[in-house]
Amino acid sequence: MTQINCKIVKETVATAILALYRQAGWWSTEDKDSDLEIITKIVANSFCFVIATLDDQIVGMGRALSDGISDAYIQDVTVQKEFRGQGIGKAIIRTLVSFLKEHKLQWIGLICEPGYEGFYQGLGFKVMASYTPFLYSET
Repeated sequence: MTQINCKIVKETVATAILALYRQAGWWSTEDKDSDLEIITKIVANSFCFVIATLDDQIVGMGRALSDGISDAYIQDVTVQKEFRGQGIGKAIIRTLVSFLKEHKLQWIGLICEPGYEGFYQGLGFKVMASYTPFLYSET
């Protein structure tokens, strides 16, 4: 069996990360000159950014945003469709949580897409009853 390797990075192959964002439906499929520059900044400026590789191919990612002192928010966790169900997403989350705990961050939150609640609950996350997520919108 091929070994899953998860590691924290500050730079990586931007085209592979952009492809993951697009496959997840989180990025426009229309190419713009600035896309790769933005991806490079997302990776570099996240508190931690995890890539998952199989045989040196990037097949998954996730990241956390934090001030490094009190709270952390996990987001952008995804795995290429053809590699799902192999434990890669779990390995990404475990790597993120481990890194955050090493940095003494105890409040670790996330907002998941509908249907993934069981995945995150199986990794120690609990639904925040009585809280409602919001997204700013001028429209």
